[in-house]
Amino acid sequence: MQQIMTMIQVLNETESSQQFTDEQIVAMFLSICCKSPYTYRNYKKAIEKFQEFIFFKPLRQVSWREIEAYKIGLMQGYCSPKGKPLAPATVAGMIAPLRSLFKWGSDPNIALFPHNPTTCVKMPKIPVNSKNHYLTRQEASVLLDHLKKQGPRDYLIGLTLILLGLRVSELVSIRKNHFHADPSGTSVWLTVVNGKGGKQREVKVPRMLWELFVQHFRSMENARAKEQRGELLFPLTVRQVERIIRKARETSRIQKQITPHWLRHTNATLALLHGASLQQVQESLGHSHINTTQRYLHTVEQIHKAAPDFVEDSLKDYIGAGI
Repeated sequence: MQQIMTMIQVLNETESSQQFTDEQIVAMFLSICCKSPYTYRNYKKAIEKFQEFIFFKPLRQVSWREIEAYKIGLMQGYCSPKGKPLAPATVAGMIAPLRSLFKWGSDPNIALFPHNPTTCVKMPKIPVNSKNHYLTRQEASVLLDHLKKQGPRDYLIGLTLILLGLRVSELVSIRKNHFHADPSGTSVWLTVVNGKGGKQREVKVPRMLWELFVQHFRSMENARAKEQRGELLFPLTVRQVERIIRKARETSRIQKQITPHWLRHTNATLALLHGASLQQVQESLGHSHINTTQRYLHTVEQIHKAAPDFVEDSLKDYIGAGI
């Protein structure tokens, strides 16, 4: 409702698209297109950085040249905060909000911009380096053991990330009233309200995890004396959760640079490895496109049996005789 009122107020203050200021245009775009508070914050910051770069002209006069120059400046370090070249993924994350802004504003029904200057700007190629960012069953067990030593809350955080495959931003947004039983009353589900792009989804909570949640609820009630319906389950920031996982990783001495997102990859990999369908994993993780989930399937297929295994099978008799 607040987003709608903001847009109506801006519209009432102007009579034509030519009278909109850049601040009003950006405010409308963020209110309409950024449902998640994290997306809102990141898009706002990226657009502001670009506006600093093109201080000499308004958004409606921007051409592909300014955006291309800005992209090159980020990649070579001229436009980065510390004067150092940024990684392709970081550059893409700063250009993507601009593409969304100009695509939205140049729509014929909106017509805030005469054209979309980003249509011929290519995004930097991002190498896929998260292919093996998952833990084995043994590594996950070791990490959870060290989280348990840190305390019941830290253990519950790690277990929730692994069993439910949540993004860390989704984890810190969980409230007590986001849990509900199914119609038959046989299982408990979590409504993820702060998913990517503001999308909601339902994730089934395993029985053992739910029992730990119930214990956590009780400890929250004892600590506050009075239950507050809807209070945050984990009143932490994303950075605090990252530090919790990093501390357990360091004490466990696992030779992997584990982050909370690794636990999401672990969820998908272990689920597919033990019989979950691609569609089940897609729905649980909240992927908009099946192609995103498909990447995990390729990893699982290689774990089951890779090409060298088939070659070994064909030469098994010969290799065995030579040993």
